[in-house]
Amino acid sequence: MKKILSRLKPYLRWVILGGTLFFLAKALKDNWREVAAIRIEPAGWAALTLALGVTLLAHIWSGWVWGWILQTFKQPVSNVWAVMVYLKTNIAKYLPGNVWHFYGRIKAVTGLGASLGVATLSVLLEPLLMAAAALLIALIGSQQLNWGLQLLALVAVLGGIHPRVLNPILDYLKRVKGKVSKSTRSETADPSVTEAPPENAQEASYQLKRYPLVPLLGEVGFVGLRGVGFVLTFLPFVNLSADQVPSIMSAFSLAWLLGLVIPGAPGGIGVFEATALALLDRQFSSAILLSAVALYRLISVIAEAAGAGLVWLDERR
Repeated sequence: MKKILSRLKPYLRWVILGGTLFFLAKALKDNWREVAAIRIEPAGWAALTLALGVTLLAHIWSGWVWGWILQTFKQPVSNVWAVMVYLKTNIAKYLPGNVWHFYGRIKAVTGLGASLGVATLSVLLEPLLMAAAALLIALIGSQQLNWGLQLLALVAVLGGIHPRVLNPILDYLKRVKGKVSKSTRSETADPSVTEAPPENAQEASYQLKRYPLVPLLGEVGFVGLRGVGFVLTFLPFVNLSADQVPSIMSAFSLAWLLGLVIPGAPGGIGVFEATALALLDRQFSSAILLSAVALYRLISVIAEAAGAGLVWLDERR
C-alpha cells in the first residue's frame, strides 16, 4: 500500500491543479458575458493601485518577521538583510516544485555561517506561523459553520510550535542525524585520517528558547495586510458595507491557507481562487468574484516581482 501511495504522490498535485483549473474555467465559461461587461472607473483603478501597494508592503513586512524568526535562533542578522533576501527569493515559489524560495533562503542563511539545521528550521517555522495567523483571522471574522474545525486546527498548530512540543522533536531529529553521520564516517573511515571535530557549536541554537509570540503576531499582520489588499480589489466592482469586510477577510484567510498547504500549483495558483469563489458565492455574483480574484492574483504576482526587482536594482547600485 505504501509503495502504491508513494508512486501516486507525484501525480497528486497535478490532479488537484487540474481539478481547480477545470472549476475556474467552467465558472468563467458560465459568466464570461457578465465579466466582459464590467468596467473599471478611475476610482476603481486607484483602489487597485492601493491594493498593489498594500500587498507589496505585506511582503516587505513578512521579510522583517522572518528576520525576527532568525533572531529567535540567535542568528546575528539584521531585519533589512532578511527583507532583501526574502523579497529576492519570494518570486521563486512560482517555479515548479514550490520549494525554491525556501532553498534560496536556506542558502543565504548558511552563507552567513549558520548551521543547516537552524536555516532549515527558520524557513519551516515561518509557514507554520503563517498558518496559525490565517486560522486566527479566519476565526475572528468567520460566519461559516465549520468554525469548530478551524478552532481545532488553530489549537493544533499553536500547540505544535510550543517549545515543549517542538524541542523534543528537534532533539530526536538531531540524534537521528548524528547516528547517520557517525555510521557514514565509520563505513568510510581511513586510519590515517583523524576524527572529525564535534558538531558546530551553533547547533545549540537549534531549539526554541521561548514561545515565538512576537513572530506569530507579526505573521498576523502579514496575513491581515494581504487580506486588506484582497478587500480593496472588490471596490472597483461593488460598494462594500462594513459588515461585509470581516467575512471577506475570513474567506481570504481560509483560501490563502489552503493555497499554502495543499500540494497544488506553485504559489497556490488555482487552489486559492477556487476556494475564494466557493466561500463567497453567496455574497457576490460570480462575475464580481471572478474579476476580483483574477485581479488579486495579478496584483500579487506584480507585487512579488516588484519586490524582487527593487532588491535587484539595489544590489546593482
